[in-house]
Amino acid sequence: MLERLESIRSRYEELNRLLSDPEVIANSEKLRKYSKEQSDLEPKYQAYCNYKEIAAQHADAKSMLEEETDPDMLEMVKGELEELSHRKTALEEEIRLLLLPRDPNDDKNVIVEIRGAAGGEEAALFAANLYRMYTRYGERQGWKSEILEASTTGMGGFKEVVFSVQGQGAYSRLKYESGAHRVQRVPATESGGRIHTSTATVAVLPEAEEVDVEVQEKELRIDTFCSSGPGGQSVNTTKSAVRITHLPTGVVVSCQDEKSQIKNREKAMRVLRARLLDQKQREEAARMADARKTQVGTGDRSERIRTYNYPQSRVTDHRIGLTLHKLDLVLDGDLDEIINALVLEEQSEILKKAE
Repeated sequence: MLERLESIRSRYEELNRLLSDPEVIANSEKLRKYSKEQSDLEPKYQAYCNYKEIAAQHADAKSMLEEETDPDMLEMVKGELEELSHRKTALEEEIRLLLLPRDPNDDKNVIVEIRGAAGGEEAALFAANLYRMYTRYGERQGWKSEILEASTTGMGGFKEVVFSVQGQGAYSRLKYESGAHRVQRVPATESGGRIHTSTATVAVLPEAEEVDVEVQEKELRIDTFCSSGPGGQSVNTTKSAVRITHLPTGVVVSCQDEKSQIKNREKAMRVLRARLLDQKQREEAARMADARKTQVGTGDRSERIRTYNYPQSRVTDHRIGLTLHKLDLVLDGDLDEIINALVLEEQSEILKKAE
């Protein structure tokens, strides 16, 4: 571990020198590349510097303990040594976690797809609740959300909503949300006061850049049509809506949210690239035995991952057995307690495999 940390320290300090080099400063591509690499290394570098300082203080305190004869001083040194031992152990654990292999997608923006599943209109209303929950969570993180495509119902629900979330670490936090979400409540459409169970599915895809997925124009069939509103009525007399079919895979994406055909095409291409990247990664994972088994949040989308129970104000994440009695806060975007628990579970699984 120390050898690895020394190489990180050496590379970080080399990057410091490179980022002061006039030749690098004049080259925007190199500057961006080196700045990102240094930013990625900084938490490990700082933790290692802190560890070296504490380890040196710990060694000094041990030497003093062996040499000191004054009882009062001995007691003081013992107390200091105990505190330094705790700090040293805590830093070692922090460094172990920092050195775990990172998901290469963690720093990417994401595209989230929410669809009402079992439950008809009530499922669509629940999909709208989930959309609001994620956008509110994004606001708390300082992220920016943008709807790419939406199919609404007459009561204000979503049959389907696709939106992007842009911000530092968006995928690293939201990737745990992929799966089937279940709600238990008395629907607005229910006159008898009976509790119904409905579901909505969530897919969280890392947003792909052009370098991640190569899409050639000849592989695309692009159709244009008039935008439609709830119930299918036409809301636009110009053919601004766009449907893109990726011929090699059969993946179809449509977008009609903007009045401009060009903007709809741009949005549709973003969704298409994300879906193709997701498909590519799933195929790679399938070839690698249990590649996804340690990843708590990237399981099958049909798997029920969480239940939202309104009568008991309860949220239960079934993957880790976590239950919170603060449904209103969670639906308002207070997701950190759940996501932090999922992160810790994933880290502990990876550590077990590494031992």
